[in-house]
Amino acid sequence: MTMLQSGPRAEVIHRAGRSAHNGLEYDGQVVLVFEGGGALGAYQVGVYDALHDAGIEPDWMIGTSIGAINAAIIAGNRPEDRIERLNAFWKLVQACPLPWSQGLPWAQSVMNLNTVLLGVDGFFKPNLITLLNNKAPVGTYQAGYYCTDPLAETLTELVDFNQINEATNMRLSLGAVNVKTGKMRYFDSHKDAISLATVMASGALPPAFPAVDVEGEPYWDGGVYSNTPVETVMNDVPRRDSLIFAAHLWHAEGDAPQSVWDAVGRCKDIQYASRVDNCVKEEGNLHRLRHVINLLEKRLPAEAKQDSAVKDMLSWGCSTTMHLCRLYAPRLEGEDQSKDIDFSESGIRQRREAGYASTMTMLQQRPWLAPHGELEGVLMYDSVPQE
Repeated sequence: MTMLQSGPRAEVIHRAGRSAHNGLEYDGQVVLVFEGGGALGAYQVGVYDALHDAGIEPDWMIGTSIGAINAAIIAGNRPEDRIERLNAFWKLVQACPLPWSQGLPWAQSVMNLNTVLLGVDGFFKPNLITLLNNKAPVGTYQAGYYCTDPLAETLTELVDFNQINEATNMRLSLGAVNVKTGKMRYFDSHKDAISLATVMASGALPPAFPAVDVEGEPYWDGGVYSNTPVETVMNDVPRRDSLIFAAHLWHAEGDAPQSVWDAVGRCKDIQYASRVDNCVKEEGNLHRLRHVINLLEKRLPAEAKQDSAVKDMLSWGCSTTMHLCRLYAPRLEGEDQSKDIDFSESGIRQRREAGYASTMTMLQQRPWLAPHGELEGVLMYDSVPQE
């Protein structure tokens, strides 16, 4: 059950003095939402790259897991340095091909196996103790098959956390789940100090990676609880008109598996695919009710509006609109359940190019400018991946 925020009217339709984003003809806030998906996160780089080339810088970045890493790199650098820093990260984690396997039909599988055994440069390395004995009492912050110290060093070089915490033109929210309470938390630069530990915690997916200490509590990857950061925008208070670009990496729909190997892959898709359909349906109904309240207010006589009980009821209304642009990463030929560790040059390049293309198409179509009913509070537009 969704709990609404009561109190004073929870809306800000437009920010005073806000100029439209270049080429968007839109005065509300622009939000970029990145979910988790390991190597699939290269698609998100293409999404941001397209926005950047169009002269559009998001007002709010929201991410979890690899999405948190990409979002932190973007928010933690000046606009002119962001693409360079994203390139540096994805170049660093790119897997080097094994010369002896080139040309063989199972070359990609060999490369992925190499990642499992040896880790990824600048990202993670094997934790030999737990790999040899997964029951070894290593403690909460070592209980993972891999060590993420390399990622800590990488992020220290690529992210300026002062830039994130002192910024007035970009907000950053990162999702993580408290290991002990099982509750999801979005660390928000508008009210929390975003640190290296915050980013690391949002990407600490068990059992591969151990929990990370944030403010004295152990946190895991937010994808353990929810891989749908869009809900953060919908539930934000005060509400604002928002144009949301959500990069989706997993596919909720797919063919029935014919083998155990296929079943594992299909299960991962379902587990990590965005639940945004359910979120949008629920939030759409709530926004419609808020709009109804707002319209009813205009029909009330002035005397009735002065009644304290009526004022409280009217405070639930709003007229804000959420435009949600869903950008879907395509399935690549030959990909399987190990696609989220496909850090190959071709995999990264293809996913990045796909993210760029789908975002440019959305920007060219600009569906958010089309007329819509005054009761519609949430409108959704889908990109169709080219597969």
